[in-house]
Amino acid sequence: MPVKPQLERSRVAAPVAVTGGALLAVAVVLAALNLRPAVTSVGPLLDRAQADLGATATWAGLLTTMPGLCFAVAGLAAPALARRVGIGAAVALALGVLAVGLVVRVLDGPLVVLGGTLVASAGIALANVLIPVVVKDNFPARVGLMTGVYTAALQGGAAFGSAATPPMDDLLGGWRAAWAGWAVLAVAALVVWLLVLRRLRGGAGTARQERGRSLLRSPLAWIVTVFFGLQAYVAYIVMGWFPQVLMDAGVSRSDAGLLQGLMSLLAVPISLVVPAIAARQGSQTWWIVGLGAIGVVGTVGLTVAPSAAPLLWAILVGVGMSVFSLALTTVALRARDGADTASLSGMAQGFGYLIAAPGPLLFGLLHDLTAAWTIPLVMVTVVMVGQSVFGGLAGRNRYV
Repeated sequence: MPVKPQLERSRVAAPVAVTGGALLAVAVVLAALNLRPAVTSVGPLLDRAQADLGATATWAGLLTTMPGLCFAVAGLAAPALARRVGIGAAVALALGVLAVGLVVRVLDGPLVVLGGTLVASAGIALANVLIPVVVKDNFPARVGLMTGVYTAALQGGAAFGSAATPPMDDLLGGWRAAWAGWAVLAVAALVVWLLVLRRLRGGAGTARQERGRSLLRSPLAWIVTVFFGLQAYVAYIVMGWFPQVLMDAGVSRSDAGLLQGLMSLLAVPISLVVPAIAARQGSQTWWIVGLGAIGVVGTVGLTVAPSAAPLLWAILVGVGMSVFSLALTTVALRARDGADTASLSGMAQGFGYLIAAPGPLLFGLLHDLTAAWTIPLVMVTVVMVGQSVFGGLAGRNRYV
């Protein structure tokens, strides 16, 4: 007797699942587009903001370092928040916090800029940790593909943030409006995410996240964490300081913003293709090592002959930075289920960003001490080599 109603319910439920999955994919992409402009929009206008506020070089170093520190703290708290309110609601909350922080940080002086950046970074940190879990739970048969799509959107947002901010500065009349303008994108993503929650209420979009086991005693989890931290160390130096490095090499402000945007944009096609291929293979080691080697060539070129071929160096560094997509892929592939993915993602991004946090500040300090970019760039090159070593180990086919 109950067979017929059950079949009818299945026929009704099927199109909802398909629609919900497509809408969830769109929501993931829109959320990802917001996870870098708050950071990459700072570099091209950092000197103007510093001069307008009468701020010190230490303030500039704190501004570029703060996202990494906040990503560490909030990243460690993300799994607990998801367990309390549900993972979908937690992502929506993260986008709302991001939008508020982007507006608040331009309302007053140096301390308010730091405070607003802290709030915006907290929102980014939560989404950083939780979206890979959404991908693992909702697209289990296409983890590599969806991780690539998510990473491509994230890198595209990074490129858009650095390339579009200088024109926004001219168009909107200053760095404050240019930085605050990115809140519009965050609000748009929040609206779509709320639509996902309403359509999937009670399903995967709002389900509470199960508690994963502690991975603090897992050597592989620490290898993944160090790999993630070292690639983030390099990435936040590039996003915060490379426009200044390029401008000191004779590149104009607008071209420096475009070149930094190009570094991120190059990762988009790589992120769409490489993770999907690498995820189907037993090991991702050689993909990670190969991308890292290309990045090393770029930083060496920028160190030895910065003005000789800035476009080439930017391309090589950008290709090397696309290893981020494989860092996220290894987080998903080294865990067996969503609960362990949440634990590994929280650990890798929490402690990983703690490793990365001193990078921009140390880079600026070395520049101040030496009055040149050579020593700071040598440091970046050494970190890239370490990233390849730990990434190679993290890419082997094992589970935490």
